[in-house]
Amino acid sequence: MPRPVPVPIPAVRDGVSPSCIVLPGRGAGTMLDFLAERLPMVTRAEWLQRILDGDVVDEHGSAVTERRAFEPGARLFYYRSLAAEPELPFAEQVVYRDEHLVVADKPHFMPVVPSGRYLHSTLLVRLKRQLGLPELSPLHRIDRDTAGLVLLSVQQATRGRYQALFRDRQIVKHYDAVAPWREDLVFPREHASRVEESTQFFRMQEVTGEPNSLTRMEVLDVKSPWALYRLAPVTGKRHQLRVHMAALGLPLRNDPFYPVVNDPAEGDYSRPLQLLARSLSFRDPLSGEQRYFESLQRLELPSR
Repeated sequence: MPRPVPVPIPAVRDGVSPSCIVLPGRGAGTMLDFLAERLPMVTRAEWLQRILDGDVVDEHGSAVTERRAFEPGARLFYYRSLAAEPELPFAEQVVYRDEHLVVADKPHFMPVVPSGRYLHSTLLVRLKRQLGLPELSPLHRIDRDTAGLVLLSVQQATRGRYQALFRDRQIVKHYDAVAPWREDLVFPREHASRVEESTQFFRMQEVTGEPNSLTRMEVLDVKSPWALYRLAPVTGKRHQLRVHMAALGLPLRNDPFYPVVNDPAEGDYSRPLQLLARSLSFRDPLSGEQRYFESLQRLELPSR
């Protein structure tokens, strides 16, 4: 059986990789009709402008025109753009780089990948642009609100070897967190629970049932009423550390989602979530070398 011919992907533009959509087997009208109906978060007028600007192409690199008929099964590539995007007054730091990996130290408030209101201000796009690495891709993600280490793959050829480390839980991750101090709780401890998405899509919650998440916890320092905790997630559920700490009555300092939603206003960076992805360690699947990376950032216990 002949191997499928790989589809050429258009080049990265200013750090932004093109998005791809595959047309279904049936349809009518024009390509523009399809895009406006399938992806309505972009208005028809905006799709038309992208087409006129040459920002929508097919799998052969040919530009899509406003009157080009719907073609079943065709692949279309387009570049995402935002009319306005918040400018973040922070910068990431690269703590390590080789031919396979980049380790970045992300500030609070910076998303890892493009989503919502953020595109050029995301860690991935900034690093692609600055380092000239078009195939760069995050091997895991941390929340926009969380600061600290993010491990990224430089090239697709070796990406699977590093992704397997996360799948097989061969990466040891430690986080630092500032949260209230409770004398009645014994540390170190483990917290296991079932975590699922809540009715508010941006929040997670603990529910009854077989545990699917596990976090190891210890106390590093106490300055009542606050304490500095070291958290080691064994599993990687979304918002796992924040949900587990809140469930113990220890919500993280400045958490905008847990236990209640208290999201700061746009442009208010005065209350960063006190959660830091402090370290990553693993045995490199290519070299066999034991790797250890540590954030350059630190969390401080408040004076009161």
